[in-house]
Amino acid sequence: MTRVEVWGKGIAAAAIAGASNGMITGLAAAGIDPGHFNLQSGLRATLAVAGASAAMSATLAVAAYLKQSPLPSEQTPLASGGQSAGRE
Repeated sequence: MTRVEVWGKGIAAAAIAGASNGMITGLAAAGIDPGHFNLQSGLRATLAVAGASAAMSATLAVAAYLKQSPLPSEQTPLASGGQSAGRE
């Protein structure tokens, strides 16, 4: 597996974790204001808040990942121990 593949999987994991966090946060709005956000008459508003929150959280998680792990410049395969194959 190359460094770019590992980096891409990290980006995907950050996006999924951020989106799931955002969905939970958006659905928590039903507990804060059940008159507007609920799973019956307010379903559209609930899903809109959950979707917007998921998108924002995923964007922030990916940005944080990119800050920590910018795009690698070389595509050397990783050894089984997680170290670069050319390093000791």
